[in-house]
Amino acid sequence: MNGQKIPKKKVKAMVVSQEQIAEQIYDLWIETELARDARAGQFVALYPHDAATLLPRPISICEADGEAHRLRLVYRVAGRGTAEFSTYGAKDTLDVLGVLGNGFPVERAAGKRVFLMGGGIGIPPMLQLAKELDAEKQILLGYRNGDLFLQEDLGRYGQVHIATEDGSVGVQGNVMDIIRGSGLTADVIMACGPMPMLRAVKQYAAERGIDAYISLEERMACGVGACLGCVCATRDVDSHSHVNNARICTDGPVFEAKEVNI
Repeated sequence: MNGQKIPKKKVKAMVVSQEQIAEQIYDLWIETELARDARAGQFVALYPHDAATLLPRPISICEADGEAHRLRLVYRVAGRGTAEFSTYGAKDTLDVLGVLGNGFPVERAAGKRVFLMGGGIGIPPMLQLAKELDAEKQILLGYRNGDLFLQEDLGRYGQVHIATEDGSVGVQGNVMDIIRGSGLTADVIMACGPMPMLRAVKQYAAERGIDAYISLEERMACGVGACLGCVCATRDVDSHSHVNNARICTDGPVFEAKEVNI
């Protein structure tokens, strides 16, 4: 979706730093040559050291510094693999496969009014997107409660609006409630978050006839399109499986909202 494909490869990376920034949310910087090719909306797969965890864990790219060869990965501890990652400190090493997936088509939003919408652990990809996007940006973030993260980083690139489910900060509700209560408008939406949020984004965009690009969160096994473990229904027939679906890890994770049935 974002131009020429960069060959993926497995490399050894070194931890630069790591800190916990919210409940079960960790901010990890790694040094790797993969940073030179990383784009907003793409991801990498990290391999745990524990031999009992056979599969790599896909983690979205929060920020990329190609010149310093550094990637920022902000992730939630959700199981054994990510729990292991949270113990890593400076100078530790790990294997990384990347760069994976298709990212956000920033060129299609250049010069337009854009909603960047992130919900929960779908917030981190919005940071690199905000950096790359040359547009008028309104950044809409949804959290469960007042345990916020990355809102200050994102505030450097556009006006940030916050919604919390418990109403402790900003608007009570979700990112769609921000739009309903603010009168904000946009020409394009780029979003990442839980499926109910993405369904609402797709419906909102369809009702108003505006373009929307959504990054689908899904459990992945191989991460390279071989296992068909992460598929979503689509309008068009997939050339690999010959049915109406797409592989989120390779055809996505970013799709034009009207192309997928969610």
